[in-house]
Amino acid sequence: MRSDEPHEPMNKHTSAKLFAPCPRGLESALAAELTALGASAVQAVAGGVAFEGDTRVIYRANLESRIATRVLLRLFTVPYRSEEDIYRAAYDLDWPQRFDVTRSIRVYLTAQRCPLKSLDFLTLRIKDAVCDRFRGEVGSRPNVDTRAPEVRIHAFLDATQFTLYLDTSGEPLFKRGARAAQGEAPIKENLAAGILSLTGWQPGTALLDPMCGGGTFLVEAAQIALNIAPGIARGFGFEKLKHFDAPLWQALRAEAEARRKPVVALPIYGSDLYGDTLKLAHANLAASGLEQAVQLKQVNALEVSAPAATGVLVTNPPYGERMGEQQELAEFYPRFGDALKQKFAGWNCYILSADMNLPKLIKLKVSKRTPLFNGALECRLFEYKIVAGSMRGPTP
Repeated sequence: MRSDEPHEPMNKHTSAKLFAPCPRGLESALAAELTALGASAVQAVAGGVAFEGDTRVIYRANLESRIATRVLLRLFTVPYRSEEDIYRAAYDLDWPQRFDVTRSIRVYLTAQRCPLKSLDFLTLRIKDAVCDRFRGEVGSRPNVDTRAPEVRIHAFLDATQFTLYLDTSGEPLFKRGARAAQGEAPIKENLAAGILSLTGWQPGTALLDPMCGGGTFLVEAAQIALNIAPGIARGFGFEKLKHFDAPLWQALRAEAEARRKPVVALPIYGSDLYGDTLKLAHANLAASGLEQAVQLKQVNALEVSAPAATGVLVTNPPYGERMGEQQELAEFYPRFGDALKQKFAGWNCYILSADMNLPKLIKLKVSKRTPLFNGALECRLFEYKIVAGSMRGPTP
């Protein structure tokens, strides 16, 4: 009944079916990136990119993709009707061929239009199937670790089909391995990298974030400019699997290191109103070894001057969640629009915002609106091409 047969454990030359989720709105940018990394049969779909590739492609996508959230190896897709169908399909897979019983595991499940009642129970049944298969084959079972599992198994259910994946990434790929500051960044690294791709910014062109926060755009831009592989400072899930090709992995890492440029001062600039926030940006740049590459300044966004005649301004300004903040922003945006018009003629400016009233408030003509999601939050990337003279939009 299988709609496709389960993949055999990979060798170097087997082509596998893969899926890379990404922030919604960046699927086309990720498809182009994966194609450049050697992927074949590349197809952008809602929420990610389906593609095919051998072990080299899997390792390179993990090491070098700036936009993917993870790289999932598809094991099978089968029709299902009951919990028993799901248990049986998961049990039938030869798990001991894929990883050792000493590895800790976790099962993740997402579903759309699934007719079965409890997703928690289904998650448990898939975990039981993996453990029962191990116990039957090797006499013991892997431990479950919900915090830091060594092997992550991802299940997806739609109305009729059950798809199972093995996660080759481990921790999500936006965790570059070098963030100094604790806590959630307001924008994930892969969303920032994807936005830089959407702006068309190229290394050598001036880049400014006038409300830089922890400096995520700045770190990503400097890594792009210096050809630093985003995953060079971290480990990956595929290293915990059987048939891990250590010589190939070492060769790919060495190739990436050889392409890396020495750190020099770049035309990448960041500023923020608050000194504490700027300390955060300094710490994150230092953790990435990029403090010398980026120029930071404590200054109000309304008073920032253009650091070059032309360039790209990109920022994710704070957005008001409380009434007082909303009032402050309603006063700030028209003044920010004035500052851009007066000081940034010749620049392309990009503002990521969840506030759909932003264009009315900033009173500049929007040349493009790209729908994006920052986590679950629906946003727009507003593009403003600032030319000398009046670029006023209609007064609301």
